[in-house]
Parts: sequence; structure tokens; C-alpha cells
Amino acid sequence: MSGGTAHLLTTLFMTVAAAIGYPSRRSATDLDATPRTTVTFDELSGERRFNAHTFNYSTLLLEDDQGILYVGARGAIFALNSSDVADGSHRTIHWEASPEKRIDCQQKGKNNKTECFNHVRFLQRLNSTHLYACGTYAFHPLCAAIDANRFMLPSHFEEGKEKCPYDPARGYTGLIVDGGLYTATRYEFRSLPDIRRNLYQRSLKTEESPLHWLNDAEFVTSVLVQESRDSPVGDDDKIYYFFMERAGEETTSFFDKSQVARVARVARVCKSDVGGKKILQRKWTSFMKARLVCYIPYYEVLRSVCSLDGGGWASTVFYAAFTLSAQWRTMEASAVCRYSISAVQHAFEGPYMEYQDSARKWSRYDGAVPEPRPGSCITDHSRRKGYNSSQDLPNSVLDFVKLHPLMFEEVKPAGGEPLLVKKSVAYSQLAVDRVQALDGHSYDVLFMGTGDGWIHKAVVVGSGIHIVEEVQVFKDLQPVESLVISHAQRSLYVGAATGIVQVPLATCTRYTTCYDCILARDPYCAWDGRACRATTTMDSTGLVQDIQSGNKGCRSISGRGFLPWKNRTVLQGDDVLLPCDQRSNLARAVWLLNGSEVLGTGQDRLRVGVDGLLVTDTLPQHSGAYRCYGEERGLRTLLAAYRLTVLPELPRSPTAASSPHAASQTANDMKVAYISAIVTLVVLCAVLSIVLLYVSCLEKRKGKYVLGEPRPSSVELQTVSANCLRKGHREQEEEEEELTYPDGCLRIIPGEAPTAATSPAKELPVAVPPMPPPLPAELTNGMGALPNVLRKMNGNSYMLLQQQEEPLASPLYSASFTEELSKILEKRKHTQLVEKLDESSV
Repeated sequence: MSGGTAHLLTTLFMTVAAAIGYPSRRSATDLDATPRTTVTFDELSGERRFNAHTFNYSTLLLEDDQGILYVGARGAIFALNSSDVADGSHRTIHWEASPEKRIDCQQKGKNNKTECFNHVRFLQRLNSTHLYACGTYAFHPLCAAIDANRFMLPSHFEEGKEKCPYDPARGYTGLIVDGGLYTATRYEFRSLPDIRRNLYQRSLKTEESPLHWLNDAEFVTSVLVQESRDSPVGDDDKIYYFFMERAGEETTSFFDKSQVARVARVARVCKSDVGGKKILQRKWTSFMKARLVCYIPYYEVLRSVCSLDGGGWASTVFYAAFTLSAQWRTMEASAVCRYSISAVQHAFEGPYMEYQDSARKWSRYDGAVPEPRPGSCITDHSRRKGYNSSQDLPNSVLDFVKLHPLMFEEVKPAGGEPLLVKKSVAYSQLAVDRVQALDGHSYDVLFMGTGDGWIHKAVVVGSGIHIVEEVQVFKDLQPVESLVISHAQRSLYVGAATGIVQVPLATCTRYTTCYDCILARDPYCAWDGRACRATTTMDSTGLVQDIQSGNKGCRSISGRGFLPWKNRTVLQGDDVLLPCDQRSNLARAVWLLNGSEVLGTGQDRLRVGVDGLLVTDTLPQHSGAYRCYGEERGLRTLLAAYRLTVLPELPRSPTAASSPHAASQTANDMKVAYISAIVTLVVLCAVLSIVLLYVSCLEKRKGKYVLGEPRPSSVELQTVSANCLRKGHREQEEEEEELTYPDGCLRIIPGEAPTAATSPAKELPVAVPPMPPPLPAELTNGMGALPNVLRKMNGNSYMLLQQQEEPLASPLYSASFTEELSKILEKRKHTQLVEKLDESSV
């Protein structure tokens, strides 16, 4: 999200909030808090990890005094050593869904890769010897009482359809209070959401007729507040439920008129409620609900709620994380609000709302309210009037409760605005701890898990939040599903889909200077004069800490006394970057050149950026001593020191220095030379192409007369013509010497052929066999010339190449040729045949 869009989003928040009566007294920048430091996954230290080849490690139960962290996952329950979850000493209960149940689940159309398993959704201490666990068991919920010492499943399981949801993705919350199991979810396969109590106490649930007390509710969490302790009116303990539901009093959504708005709610029931006698039998008589608003009323999505008390229920506070609803499309932001128990009580003690059938909407009820007050617990005042239990309440009170479950007043955050608004973040889980600081005050420290595997640690200071750090605990993007704090181990346990991560509540050694330690404003850390270390309640002598302002306590005038100088040398006209790593995201970089501050706005060729100081087109006057400081909350910490030397330009030749025109002329001459070289190369390439083409043509012509490469044995083809036979016997001797006729006629002569490099006229055979006697007439069939046919002899082919039809001068010529051919063929019989003789014609 760009800065302009982010600013527009925050401004829109403030505008809408102001329009509906909740103006913010702070600026947009104050509302969008920035973590001071960022710790990536590779920079983590001291963390421990556990996983056991399964998924969804989301149900956590910490027993700090026993040193055990119980983990409910998919198909298993683990007992881990809380001091080190990765030491390998864990115990395991394998609780997989049976194959029959998985097949049945799949036949119902459920996902066999995610849903048709036993997801452990509930795990709490039942009594001193047993744990109680419930799982979805492939859409057939089961519960079991587990012996904590033996740590094994019992032989008998309890039906879980009244205690655990069928769907592992359904919102669910549960508590065990004095042997009673208080749960809230959508239980059966097609049932409505409900708040129920069962196990070892009288079973109760919400009313469904004529009004549904819950309207498509999605539960987030539940909290027990022990209001009976030291109560001046003899009040009862209460269980508070936080959830989302469709707003019956709001007909349409603010963004989409076709959709009913969903709102955040808080409901409560009394622990001692046993239902009515005739009316509301086995139903809650103390159920009441009110709207929970944070920043933009009616349109937030409640993600997580955690509670904290300071030793008494009257000091109980609730922290709730909200995200934007789906109507905000691509915008992503989170808000954290704080609510006091007194604000919740104020809403439940206010006026009621009533549904009007004629107008089909909810409106404020201004009529008479019966006594004792509907929805309240049994108190000393009620007992004095004879109402010792809810079954003693009059019918008028029970009828009123049945028709008026919704309160008119809203539960508003402390200060009327959120503690924190953070853009581009979706908080998924919250955990809170209260820390005693060195100044004697107690500070609430929030650990906020995000939807992409990060943890934001923040300290509540007054009416705002300071985010100390953001830590990436998972390398792969995945939402944080559970957070548990251990005071004994000073650790935070993070549960997610892929495993459990144990991280320290604080890593004070990460702060290397006094100023860094003080500016962090971490209540877990303090400066002892030499290093930043964790605070303990036992020994705090000589420690320095400042949570309120974050800038007091260090004696030196700078956070770091000395840093070694780094030398940088450049040529005049070059650019140089002087790096300066700002560890704090809240610090501002301040550069000093020879003791004077550098503005860094582009003047004098100096620019200050997030990476350091950039000096462009350096000049000799840029030489000097540079110091980089991080300025935060009025304090400056030395981060880097450089000595920059700018050398003058290299000496130039006199001609170049005195004649700029000559330099320009030289540049033009170089361009001409480049162009000439390119033209020359093009011409040479064209000439070479023509030569290659001509050579290839010659090779093709030569291939008509020379048969391939020289071979050890080949044949020479010579043209045979009838004209050649007209020579007289007086030319026979000359023919034997020259082997060619004077008119250029060729003869077919088996034997060695001349190579391409040797002329046939120069390299002649060693000897020519004598002429054979004339053949008889029957052998020639009276033919005066060689027939124009192809003959095969000893596997070699001969073809008549040329023959003219002129009449012969004498039969002797025919006989001479026949005799010559017979002699040649006779010699061919005694000649070694060529293995692969080419056949061709010319």
C-alpha cells in the first residue's frame, strides 16, 4: 500500500468515526504505529521449535507450576517441557479418527485432506488428576477424560456433539469452571449457534423461540471473571463471551445495502444460573448481550480477545483486536482497543432493546422493568426478597428476559478511541502480560500475532501503544493461531499450523548501547552501565530504564562514544555513497560534515537516503570528515564515521586542454573511422559471398567428370564413337602408345583412374594388352557397331555414350572395334573388381 493510499485510509477511518460520534483526538500518524525494530527469521536467537509430522498446533494449555505445555493438534496430544519444547522429552497421545469415520466423513462431501481428521479443539484441566479433551473426530465429535500422570487415552469416550463443533474451522470457545463445561459454537451438523453448559452441572442453552438470542454467531473467546470475590453485594461469577453475529438492529450494511451488517458482541451468563422453573426451563435466565465497538462502530471484524486483572476482578481489562470487514476490499488494517470491566457492566446495567413486529426492527425499550432486574445474577438483595436461585424468579422477569436479550448501550473503548491502528497488518491473536517497571509503575505488554507469522511486541503507555519490535517467528507465511505467556520461563509460546515456537519475552542483548536500550522502552530490559540485560524483581541496583519518555538515564552525550574511521577516496566528478545502517525504524539520519549538519535536500550535491548519504558529481570541497547519527526522541547515536578524499581530475594533454574544438573534431573523426570500418566489413562480406558462390558452381561442374575423391581402385570413363572406328590399321600403333584418338574420342578402360590433381593425358597406364583377333560374325550378330544397350559383366556396367548413324567404310572397322573390345573384356576377367563402383553416364 502506497503512502498516499495509507494516509487516505487513516483519514477515512477518522472521518467515518467522527461522523458517527467517535472523533479521534490524535493525528493519523500517531494512530499508525511503526515497530521500532524489525527482526527477521534469519536474525532470530534463542528460539526453540517443536513439530511432530502433523498439523494445527492450535490448542494450548500451560501449567506453569508443573513445567508442562499441553498441545492439542490434528490427531495427537503432546505434553512438552515448558522450559525447552525442543529437548525431545515430550510425551504423545495418538488420537486419530478411525478409518470408518473418515470414510463416512468423506461420503458426506467433506474434504478428506483437511476436514476428515480428529482436530483437538478443547484441552483443559478437569481436576487434580485428569485433563479433559474434545476433538472433531471426522465430524463425529468425541470427548475423553485423560489421566495426566499416565498420559494415555481412556477405554471409554464420551459423546461430544453437545460440547465440540463438528467443523474444525468453526469458531469455538470453551471453559471448565467448577466442574461445568461452558462452550459456545455451532454444535450439530445443521444446528444454530448456541452457548451451552453441561458435564457435571445442570445443562443449559440459549433460547431459540420466539426470538433467536444468537444470530449466525461466530465465537472468538470466553473469559471467566470472578466477580464473587470480595463483592460487597454478594454477586456471582460471570462468563463473558466475545463473538461476531449479524446485527438484528441494523438492517443493512453501511457499504452494501444488500447485506446485513455483522457486528462484534459481548455476552454474559452467571455461573450459578440453573434456568427457570416453568419458563426458560434448561435455558439461561441471565443471558444478555451488547454491542462492542472499537473505532468505526458496527463494521469491524473481531479477531481475538485477551484479559488481564491486577489482582482483583474490578481491575480487569479486555484487549480486543479488530480487522476491516470484507467490504473494504483490498485495504488491510487492524485496530486494538482496550475495555474496562466497568464499561461492560455499565452497558449491561443500562436500558434494553425491544423488537417491534410492526416496524420489523429493534428499538430502545422505555417501558417498565420488572424486579429483580432481568438478566442479573442472584445477589444478596435478591436473596433478601426470597429469590435464592434462578428457578425462584417470577414469570414476569423470565418473560422479559426471553424477549429482551439485547442491550441498548454500546461497550466503548477506554478513551473513546483505539490504542493502536496499524495499516497493512491483520492481527489474528493477542496475549497480554503486566510488568513492574523500575519506576514503580506497572505496564501492560501486548504480544500480537499476525496473519503472516510475525509477532508484534508493544507496551501500553498512557492512552497509546509503543511497538517495541516486530519478530518473524515463521519462515513460511501462516497465521498465528494461539499465544501463551509463561512467567516462570519468561517465554512466549506460539502455536500455528506447522508447529510450536518458544521465544523469549525479551532479547535484551540485541540492544548494544545505552541509548539503544533506553530508546527501546522495553519493560523487560534495563541498562546496567555496561550492557542491556533482563530485569528481575530481586536485584535492580544500578539499572537504568525509561518507559515513559525513552530518553533519560544515559550519562554520555551520545549513545556510542567512538567508532573507527573508514576512508573513502574518489576522483572529482564521481559519485559516492556513504552507508549508514539505521537499526531503529523510528530514528532519523543526521549527517555532520566537519561538524556542521548536512541538510541532505539535494543542495551542494548531497542527498540523505535510507541507505546513507549520496554525494553526486563530487568536488574537492566535499572532502572532509562525515559522521552519521541516528536521532530519536531527542537523542543522537553515532552509527558511522567516514573520511572522504576527493582527488582532482587526471591531467590532460595540452592540445586537448587548450582546444575544445580539437577535441570535438577528434570525436567526429572517430565517428567517421567507425563508419568506414563498418562499410569496409560489409563490402568484404559481399565479395567473400560471391567468391564462395563461384567456387561452389565450379565444384558442381567438376563433379560431372570426376567421380568423387581419389580411390585406390576406380574406373575411367571415355567416350566411344563410331567415328573413332574409322581409323585405319596404320593408326593402331599410335593408339597403343597414346591410348586416345587424335580427335578426342574416349574409350572405356577398366583399371586405375587418374586423380583430380593429375591430367589423364599425362598419367597413362603402364601397358596396353595386344589387340585380340577379330571376333566371328556370330558373336556380333552381324552388327557393325556396339548396340545402344546396357550390359552387365562381372558386376560392372557399361553404357554406350555416343554413336552416330553414319555408314561404315568397311566391315573391317567393325571387326577392329569388336576385337579391341573383346581384348579389353578378356583382360577385365583377370582384373580385380572394384568393391563399390559408381555407375554413371555422361
